[in-house]
Amino acid sequence: MKKGQVLEGIIERVEFPNKGIVYVEGTRVIVKNGIPGQKIRFSVNKVRKGKCEGRILEVLEKSPQEQDSPCPHFTECGGCTYQNLPYDQQLQMKEGQIRALLDSVCEDYLFEGIKASPEQYAYRNKMEFSFGDAYKGGPLALGMHKKGSFYDIVTTDDCQIVDEDYRLLVKATLAFAQETGLPFYHKMSHQGYFRHLLLRKGKKTGEILADLVTSSQSEPDLHKWADILQQLPLTGRLVGILHTTNDSMADVIQNDSTEILYGQDYFYEELLGLEFRISPFSFFQTNSLGAEVLYETARSYIGETKDKIIFDLYSGTGTIAQVLAPVARHVTGVEIVEEAVAAARLNAERNGLTNCDFIAGDVLKVLGTLNEQPDLIVLDPPRDGIHPKALEQIIQYGVKRMVYISCKPTSLVRDLEVLQERGYRVEKACAVDLFPGTFHVESVVLMSRVEK
Repeated sequence: MKKGQVLEGIIERVEFPNKGIVYVEGTRVIVKNGIPGQKIRFSVNKVRKGKCEGRILEVLEKSPQEQDSPCPHFTECGGCTYQNLPYDQQLQMKEGQIRALLDSVCEDYLFEGIKASPEQYAYRNKMEFSFGDAYKGGPLALGMHKKGSFYDIVTTDDCQIVDEDYRLLVKATLAFAQETGLPFYHKMSHQGYFRHLLLRKGKKTGEILADLVTSSQSEPDLHKWADILQQLPLTGRLVGILHTTNDSMADVIQNDSTEILYGQDYFYEELLGLEFRISPFSFFQTNSLGAEVLYETARSYIGETKDKIIFDLYSGTGTIAQVLAPVARHVTGVEIVEEAVAAARLNAERNGLTNCDFIAGDVLKVLGTLNEQPDLIVLDPPRDGIHPKALEQIIQYGVKRMVYISCKPTSLVRDLEVLQERGYRVEKACAVDLFPGTFHVESVVLMSRVEK
């Protein structure tokens, strides 16, 4: 098989995260973003050490499972991968992927399958939309990156994983930006003004935060934009309209400074009977109803917590810590994002919890300074998993039980290998789908210390 060849084949299965497996004359080829059963034409774009990768050029025959996506942007937008697959089939595929990964490193454990998101559509409580052009030199667009493109933007003003309020806010913001005549921020030249639109909305509370992210290269009257948003017929309630300046050369939302154009710079959301104050950039699970399923699962895995000291590592805005605190002796949360820690402290106070503390800092550095000996540890690290040195410190505590919540199963199995080598056994695990229509999925694993 040679680079540049155009071949045909049927996707036999999809491995995590979105790797379709096609066999051509006995050779295994990975093609991304297809679904099982599709007959495709693809070009070979990488051949290295016997491994072949291809790019789908055309779907010749639909999968027997395939359906029409309800989203008009699906064929262009790179945000969702599996909206053309019925939800029960999405769950079945994700369950198989997680099971295969865990089976590759774990023996003699209970796999409890996958739990569905309570909502398949309009489930997100946060979106980051990008400004750009629909094609080079084309009209200003505001939405998601086009499939397979680093530059082109698809205006996703009818996106189906958010509700109508998001769609109205995107349309109004794009119209305002077009009216100013100012350009979007170009990633290569680092010239231009409009960068991102960050929207957050409480699923339970209906409170909305809108944040326009720009460079400092122009100074239009953004109060006009704020006035426009306030006139929209929203079902939720705008509690804050913000302007964040970001002059970073990287294509990320960075907060150099934030101005409040209207209201406040936070909103509230409710989970499992607790209230959480969330700021623009602090981490909070993007599917509120799904997060309740996830945290209920984690709480059931943790089991009896009465009179126990718990460490909640990578604690974000302290959601897990506060869910556990009412039935624990003491909970310590550690999180590197200072803004999230500040929110966690306010949330704990608002929820009347006096037995949980939150420390701002890198888990690797903070663990060495803690005097408490935990009875159990909850881990909810970022996508890349746990730093090897931090994992070593965690193991040194020798707690009898650990619960690991993971948003990237490949990082999870890497860490599980180390934990099992160092005396822990996986008792049970399950998957929780917080991201319908996409390849992302959460996992929860209970581990226990093997007595020597």
